[in-house]
Amino acid sequence: MLLSGIKVVSFCHFLQGPAGAQYLADMGADVIKVEPVLGAHERHWSGADVFIEGVSGFYLCANRNKRSIGIDLKSEEGHAIASRLITEADVVMENFRPGVFARLGFTDEELKRLNPRLIFASASGYGSSGPMAGKPGQDILMQAASGLISATGAPARGNAAVGAAVVDQHGGALLAMGILGALLRLQREGKGTRVEASLINSAIDLQGEALVNYYAGGITQDRMEREPSLATWFHAAPYGVYPAKDGQVVISLCSDETLAEALDSEELRQLIGVDRYVERDRVARAVAAATANFTVKELTECFDKHGIWFSPVNNYDDLLNDPQIEHMNIFRKVSVRGRTVHLVNHPNRYDGQVPELRVLALEIGEHTREIMSELGYSQSETQKLISSGAIAASRLANEMDETV
Repeated sequence: MLLSGIKVVSFCHFLQGPAGAQYLADMGADVIKVEPVLGAHERHWSGADVFIEGVSGFYLCANRNKRSIGIDLKSEEGHAIASRLITEADVVMENFRPGVFARLGFTDEELKRLNPRLIFASASGYGSSGPMAGKPGQDILMQAASGLISATGAPARGNAAVGAAVVDQHGGALLAMGILGALLRLQREGKGTRVEASLINSAIDLQGEALVNYYAGGITQDRMEREPSLATWFHAAPYGVYPAKDGQVVISLCSDETLAEALDSEELRQLIGVDRYVERDRVARAVAAATANFTVKELTECFDKHGIWFSPVNNYDDLLNDPQIEHMNIFRKVSVRGRTVHLVNHPNRYDGQVPELRVLALEIGEHTREIMSELGYSQSETQKLISSGAIAASRLANEMDETV
């Protein structure tokens, strides 16, 4: 694997940090997830209240290929164990609010003392300093603060949030990207790096094209007003979502002549040659009136014939039966305590292969004894620390088995 031999200690919870650590784990890094003795936040909460035989769906989405150890970081013994983990790590990750990790005794100076070559990566909402640094960081808050909700909506019809935690997920990818760059520097120069990622940067980065166009073009908020079919404020029509008799389709780039011919629309023929950005609302209304006369299957056939860039609008029920998604192994079936669930695989392929699922720590501290042994603790020392509450360890074997 790409990152075999790299040791990462992750003090991360929620989504941004765990997602970043999961990307590294999928690529072969040995990622040790340090959890509170009662478990990380994502073990105790899940969207739509989804728990699979007691295991949170939220936890499953961002914690594959990590080993788990439960540590009370506020205890003297727990602090000593975490320090030993840090000493042996290539990378330490945390996504507490700024200052919390330092208050736990792990200042930048202490980390350098423990491990001068360490890559120390932090993820936060608003960065480590500034007037908003202490505020909570969470996906929808950043969608709002970054203008994404405003730009997804329009003044007349109101603002609209994106229907997934896109800022958190992108933030995790950016965090992993920064760590990979730091690992290359470590290899070349033997020098550690302080990596910082933030959700507000992630949210802004998602909108790079839109923001550059907005500021460079001297655009004002009234330009955001548009027909509901139009996906963005800065694309020319027909870029957007249009009705069919039995569903919807998205239309992207095409010539006005080709679109008019494909839809056999006299109204669209009369609009050939107009500026499709200036007249985007007129064009969008005409396209919507034309597509509404066809089924999705009929639109698929005529758009394919004319080379128009388009896609039917799938819902989540459609994805598992999509032949391209199935071909690419984007989902993985896993048995969790006897129930089959679909996990989303790592998004890249390496030498044509999807990274394997090596481990899935269903229990808090599932690998505590194993990790403590690697750190040089005897079985009796480990048991004493478990009894004192300094660490948590599961007595259950890993009950995850990949289905075939």
